[in-house]
Amino acid sequence: MDILLSLPIASYFFSTSLTSWSTSLNLIFFYMTWSTLILSHSPLKIELLGVLALRIVFWLVPSLFFLIFDCSIPSLAESLKYKGSSALPPRDATALAKLVGLATFNLLLESAVQAGVSLALSNLLQTPVFRSSTTLPLPFQIIKHILLLFTAREFLTYFIHRYLLHGGGPNSNRRRPISSTITNLHLRYAHSRRAPPFSLSLMTDHPIPFLLHRFVPLYLPAILLGTSRSSGLHILTFLLFVLLTTLEETLSMSGYTIVPGIILGGITRRNALHYCSGSSSGSGGNFGSWGVLDWVHGTSLGKDVMSDVKDEAEKHRLKERGEKAADDVGGLVEEGISSLRRSTRNRKSRAR
Repeated sequence: MDILLSLPIASYFFSTSLTSWSTSLNLIFFYMTWSTLILSHSPLKIELLGVLALRIVFWLVPSLFFLIFDCSIPSLAESLKYKGSSALPPRDATALAKLVGLATFNLLLESAVQAGVSLALSNLLQTPVFRSSTTLPLPFQIIKHILLLFTAREFLTYFIHRYLLHGGGPNSNRRRPISSTITNLHLRYAHSRRAPPFSLSLMTDHPIPFLLHRFVPLYLPAILLGTSRSSGLHILTFLLFVLLTTLEETLSMSGYTIVPGIILGGITRRNALHYCSGSSSGSGGNFGSWGVLDWVHGTSLGKDVMSDVKDEAEKHRLKERGEKAADDVGGLVEEGISSLRRSTRNRKSRAR
C-alpha cells in the first residue's frame, strides 16, 4: 500500500491546470518521491504491490461498498439499476460469502500468476519486464503506449470472450473438449443468472475463464510492449493503464444506470445486456470491452458504440449552442446597458 501512496500520479498528469509555481513544486515532489521509491524497492516489488494495491483500492473496496449499499437499501438500489430488482445481488449470507471468497481468491491468483510470469521473464531476459528508471516517461509517450495497450486489450477481450468463453463462430458445434470445458465453466460461474452484473462479479468467474478474460488482455500486451527493445514500457505507464482499466471495469460492471458519461454509460449498458441475454454457448453479444469490435462484427446487443459516439457529439453540439446563445444574450444585455449609459450622459450634457 505504501507504494500506491508514494505515487502522486495526479500531480504529474493534471498539474497543467494549476499555477506554474505549484506545478513546479508538484513535479519536484513527484520526482523526489518516485526516485526514492525506485531506489528503495525492486522493480518486481513495485509492479506486483502496485497492481495489487490498485486492484484493492479501485475495485475491491468500491465493490464491497456497492454490495453493502445494494443489500442494505434495496428499494433505492433497484431504482438505480438496469432491470430493477433483478439486478440486485443475492441477499443470502452464504451465497454472498462464497462470492466474496471466490473474488478474493481470483484477485490473489491473478497476483500470483503475474508474479510468476514477471519473475520468469526477468530471469530469462536478465532485465525487468518494465522500465523502472528515475527518468519519467514523456506525456506523449504515455498517451501513445496507453492507446496501444487499450487497443490490444480490446482485440484480445473480444476474441477470447467470443470464441473461447462463449464458443462462438461458424464451428461452434464442433468445439474441442478443452474449449468446450472452458465455455461451460464460464457459463456456469459468470452467467449463473440472467441479470445485470454487480461490481464484485468482475472476479467471480471460475479461475481459468477469469484469467483468460480479465488477466490475459490486461497483462499480455503490457509484457509484449515492455520487453520490446524499440519502445520499452515504463512501469509508471503500466500502473496508469491498470488504474484506468480497473476503474472502467468496476463502474461498467456495477449495473447502475447513473454511471457518468455517455461512453462509459454505454459500456455499462452493454455489459448489462450481455449478462441479461444469458449468452448461451455460441450465442449472445457485446463481447468486447468498448464495443468497437462488436460493432464491426455485428455482435452488438442494443445500442452500439457508434450510437454512443453520436450521442456524445450531439451533447457537445448542444452545449456549444447553449454557450453561443448565452454569449449572444450576454452581448445584447451588455449592449443595452451601454446604450442606456450613453443616453443618460447625453441627457445630462443637454441639461447643462
